[in-house]
Amino acid sequence: GPSGTGKTTLANRFAELVLAEGGLFLSGKFDQLQQATPFSALSLAFNEYCNMLISSVDSQSVIIASALREALAQDAVHLIKVVPNFSLIMGDLCNIDADSGCVDAQKRLQYLLCRFVEIISDSSSRPVVLFLDDLQWA
Repeated sequence: GPSGTGKTTLANRFAELVLAEGGLFLSGKFDQLQQATPFSALSLAFNEYCNMLISSVDSQSVIIASALREALAQDAVHLIKVVPNFSLIMGDLCNIDADSGCVDAQKRLQYLLCRFVEIISDSSSRPVVLFLDDLQWA
């Protein structure tokens, strides 16, 4: 809808409801000045999630972090380029100097982002909501 009609306000209210019910609400916002930065809103949302996961000490967070490390270790270096805080989860398991040359780099990154979301949702016992704001600037 048009700007100023309350879409973001509605999403923020929805976030309150999701969180009140024990769900997980991840959000990222595309910025007009960062149009040249691919996946910028996903990067914001997933960086925030990684920080939350690392700072939490509950058993569910340990399980999710372990599942992410196990499933994405081989390609973590590529995901870290978009989600730098993923390196906090990977720790020493990630080889930052890995060769990053690939003809299908964009497809690989899209796949890794999808796997990241799949692992979070499959490993979590609570609902996961991903909200991306200002998609017109994507």
